[in-house]
Amino acid sequence: QVQLVESGGGLVQAGGSLRLSCAASGRTFSTFPMGWFRQAPGKEREFVAAISRSGGSIYSAASVSGRFTISRDNGKNTVYLQMNSLKPEDTAVYYCAADSNPATWIIEREQSYDYWGQGTQVTVSS
Repeated sequence: QVQLVESGGGLVQAGGSLRLSCAASGRTFSTFPMGWFRQAPGKEREFVAAISRSGGSIYSAASVSGRFTISRDNGKNTVYLQMNSLKPEDTAVYYCAADSNPATWIIEREQSYDYWGQGTQVTVSS
């Protein structure tokens, strides 16, 4: 089993920044591709960003490209999401997720990920 715990959410003004963290425990963190997803009120959960096991490959949704950066520290069993130039439309609950089978990893597909955190709220005021 893998336990994921997000932190770092909060209330920020438009144009501000936040850094989310996701701490993993349990099985070997470095073997899992990781992703961040978000869900706004009344909307489906959507892909935000993902990172390969080594951190050598990163991916992001078009809506956050150039503003959000995913990274990981395998020594600390933690994945991060640096969010800059935040907009009110970024308001959502943010979830981190782990894919236990890298061979079948589909980067932006929610169903590809086996383990999920409880989520952290990000609210951007205008």
